[in-house]
Amino acid sequence: MPVTDPIADFLTRIRNAVKARKKFVDIPSSKTKISLAEILKNNKFIRDYNIVEDNKQNVLRVHLQYINGVPSITGIKRISTPGLHLYIGKDDLPKVLNGLGIAIVSTSKGLLTDRQARKEEVGGEVICHVW
Repeated sequence: MPVTDPIADFLTRIRNAVKARKKFVDIPSSKTKISLAEILKNNKFIRDYNIVEDNKQNVLRVHLQYINGVPSITGIKRISTPGLHLYIGKDDLPKVLNGLGIAIVSTSKGLLTDRQARKEEVGGEVICHVW
């Protein structure tokens, strides 16, 4: 079944797996989803990810992280949608929970967190917030 918003599907699968206390979740792979998983791993929201090869488009297996039974991801929300793109300038980049969470921004330099985008002095499309 085709998905109209693959990034929202990625975020929803992670959100549902965390609520169900799963150890990992399998998601159809793409370059954007791999970049998102890399950012989540670098910011310690997930433990790891790997690519499981199959004869179609491969599967991205995201290993979720729990600390003393508490998930590292307490919330994850899609901000910019295919119907309403939200672009932010470098001076207006959001802070999620006063810096406790991250905003993932699609910039001309690739996917960056809000902190990285401020450091690089670039704006772009706000993909999601994670806290």
